[in-house]
Amino acid sequence: MQTSEATIREKVQQSWGKKPLIISGPCSAETEEQLVATAQRLAATGKVDLIRAGIWKPRTKPGMFEGIGAKGLPWLQKAKALTGLPTTVEVATGKQVEDALTFDVDVLWIGARTTVNPFSVQEVADALRGSDVPVLIKNPINPDLELWSGAVERVARAGARNIGLIHRGFSSYGNTEYRNAPMWHLAIEMKRRNPDLILINDPSHICGRRDILLETAQKAIDLDFDGLMVESHINPDEAWSDAKQQVTPERLAEMLDCIIWRKEDVASEAYHAALEKLRQQINHLDDELMQVLSQRMKIAEQIGRYKKDNNITILQTNRWNEILERACREGDRKGLSREFITRYFDAVHMESINHQKKVLDS
Repeated sequence: MQTSEATIREKVQQSWGKKPLIISGPCSAETEEQLVATAQRLAATGKVDLIRAGIWKPRTKPGMFEGIGAKGLPWLQKAKALTGLPTTVEVATGKQVEDALTFDVDVLWIGARTTVNPFSVQEVADALRGSDVPVLIKNPINPDLELWSGAVERVARAGARNIGLIHRGFSSYGNTEYRNAPMWHLAIEMKRRNPDLILINDPSHICGRRDILLETAQKAIDLDFDGLMVESHINPDEAWSDAKQQVTPERLAEMLDCIIWRKEDVASEAYHAALEKLRQQINHLDDELMQVLSQRMKIAEQIGRYKKDNNITILQTNRWNEILERACREGDRKGLSREFITRYFDAVHMESINHQKKVLDS
């Protein structure tokens, strides 16, 4: 029996407030049989809230499979009718928005290659005016939170009431472990700026391969993400796009069963009392850190005066390398990662340079 559109809309609203929100489906709609079969097997797991499928695929190079196009929208409509699950697709142009809404797609998402271009985002936003369809916005390919925030603002100004974020990782030179480096701190900062927006993790595009999907998804849940978008396919190895990162619907269900679903809070006076005590300790240590950093900058200013008097450059590369290597060795002994120490001391170094620059310019 087919599900009415009114019932589907109600499901969408329920899903929007549900945690975790699980979205799954093939990277690309390839044939009607493939899409419908994937949707039915996902529905049979009882674990999926929305069916996704790539209808239009922005690809890196010409000649790659760029999606089946609008003719795949009726297939998605059929999958929804047979499973009772709402649908979602990526849109990059105003015409794609119109086509998707014509075929009753329930949720739209803006992809990373679109988010990076304000002109494209504005075109999509303009096409959304007068519609109450929920919109998910992926982070831009490059690690730029202002572009991500700008896309949210453009869509909000178009009148969208339900807006969510998708963290799919960022393109990063030298990154080898992931297809797209997660850069968790950027997603966390985006959530801090937009606490009222749901935040979904897309481990498929972060990982680029299925063997590390679970650990990446678990980290997202540990960080209080609101859900996951995972690509699935009835025959992943034969998929027309991104075969290595897709899993079968049954494997997806197994993976979701393995995740430890964390709570944001618990009604326990003992827990809150213990946490408050530890947080106060952190507050005191943070105050001490600020005091030490302030003293360090005052010494940097004194060094700046000597450099000014002797006409010496601010940056002393050998000295900086010496400081950083010493800090990393000490960090290793104290259980601090080299990545953290490097980022932290880079920030301290830049602040020291700024203080010395003010001295030289005075």
